[in-house]
Amino acid sequence: MPASKADVAAFMAQEFPQSKCRVDAVGEGGAIVSHAVGPDELRPGGTVSGPVLMGVADVALYVAILGEIGIVPLAVTTSLTINFLRKPAADARIIGECRLLKVGRSLIMGEVFLYSEGADEPVAHVTGTYSVPPVKTARTPE
Repeated sequence: MPASKADVAAFMAQEFPQSKCRVDAVGEGGAIVSHAVGPDELRPGGTVSGPVLMGVADVALYVAILGEIGIVPLAVTTSLTINFLRKPAADARIIGECRLLKVGRSLIMGEVFLYSEGADEPVAHVTGTYSVPPVKTARTPE
């Protein structure tokens, strides 16, 4: 059963209080998250670090998946590939726009475009796959 933006945001706040990502939209096979950028997110050269960008993409995928299949805490990343396209702004939020490409019973694949807030061109493109734990069914005694 799908989860609402409020449900996903509450789950993320409870289970991942360390995350700086904000849930901006959830639904229709996708999600939008954002992450504030400050000195802690920058690497030498005044650009947002790769791990921050990868983290935002991973959260966007997870949020989209939770919105699609409901709150399944044990869904885990099995692969994540990122292509860095251009230098992100050092003073703008990072926006992650996710679209789920395939929702199967055990694997879900999606893509995320990362943007500096206010920019039209993406700073990175990410594809990722999540593994979803099997649904336990009640066994009847034999």
